[in-house]
Amino acid sequence: MQVSVENTSALERRMTIAVPAERVESEVNKRLQQTARRAKVPGFRPGKVPMSVIRQRYEEAARQEAFGDLVQSSFYEAVVEQKLNPAGAPSVEPKSFEKGGDLEFVAVFEVFPEFTVAGLESISVERLSAEVAESDLDNMLEVLRKQNVRFEAVERAAQNDDQVTIDFVGKVDGEVFQGGSAKGTQLVLGSGRMIPGFEDGLVGAKAGEERVVNVTFPEDYQNLELAGKAAEFTITVNAVAAPELPELNEAFFAQFGIKESSLEGFRTEVRKNMERELRQAIKAKVKNQVMDGLLAANPVEVPKALLQNEVDRLRVQAVQQFGGNIKPDQLPADLFEEQAKRRVVLGLIVAEVVRQFDLKPDDAKVREVIEEMASAYQEPEQVIAWYYKNDQQMNEVRSVVLEEQVVDTVLQKATVTDKSVSYEDAVKPAQAPAAE
Repeated sequence: MQVSVENTSALERRMTIAVPAERVESEVNKRLQQTARRAKVPGFRPGKVPMSVIRQRYEEAARQEAFGDLVQSSFYEAVVEQKLNPAGAPSVEPKSFEKGGDLEFVAVFEVFPEFTVAGLESISVERLSAEVAESDLDNMLEVLRKQNVRFEAVERAAQNDDQVTIDFVGKVDGEVFQGGSAKGTQLVLGSGRMIPGFEDGLVGAKAGEERVVNVTFPEDYQNLELAGKAAEFTITVNAVAAPELPELNEAFFAQFGIKESSLEGFRTEVRKNMERELRQAIKAKVKNQVMDGLLAANPVEVPKALLQNEVDRLRVQAVQQFGGNIKPDQLPADLFEEQAKRRVVLGLIVAEVVRQFDLKPDDAKVREVIEEMASAYQEPEQVIAWYYKNDQQMNEVRSVVLEEQVVDTVLQKATVTDKSVSYEDAVKPAQAPAAE
């Protein structure tokens, strides 16, 4: 087999492969012999059909089948021989495939970029540290209470944080507009759920009262036909209800799956969850900085095939997340290209760090990660046992651990500055997108 390779770009390769006629005819004959054993031809018993008849009837199909198999097998042999690492399936262009002659074809494909991860010393990371203070715990308990607030009917005028039940009709230029009317809507005043001015106009209203509220839709309103326009809403207040925060008692604790009868026991469980969230938040922020640093220090050209595969994957995820009857390929590719490129480049860089530093998942860290996840459940030992019985789940955990080891490897060479912050600042989402 003869192979020649041309570099048509940094990543694209044009490989010409010639398969000797003897190998081609051997593959064709092999298929014809297989066909002869099972072919049913009128006038002949199965297995007794003359080869001349078999050739006349089936040689063309056997030759096409041999062509497909030879292209696949010889391409694989050629890339191994040439020490190439294809990043996707090749496009194949036949050059010659005549009976009795060599099979010659051209395969055009991209290869994975070859590079060495560098610049680890240039990466700067700010590593946060924080503790869960008693005040943080108190604030969290109030948040949990507010998330489970009940509303009780009152006869006084409505104020912020009250829930009003309303009917309303909206008009623009004196005409009722689509989506601007509703009945029996429950609205918490001050929640910011409605357009600016709507909720403010109901402060002080009582049950049974009708109010006319004039507002202006924001310039960036999602419905472009209404953006920037003045509107008039006629609102009937049917009921006013005041918020009633639940008591911190056993019934409240049970809503969170916590079997505690004492407030102190509940606080202990909530603290554990907050500390777990804190560890994860700090770890995620460090990881984001490391990944951003690796990207900045290691510009990598992305194979088009990998980029397209990632764009397609993101399209599918978007459809699954938002639903609707749209098909993934109907979503514009450019919506996902930036995110897809980041993912692909990071994947290549992380894989190279793993190879370069010969990293392997540490069993102790795997156990540690599983125990951390299991600690959020009532029966952690059962969760741990379940992970160790599921190969797929274990492989996912090993991937997570391997990525953490990549981060640790970079931190050993990067410039790391430690900074103490409050719990709230530590768990606050970072402005930059999370590394994938």
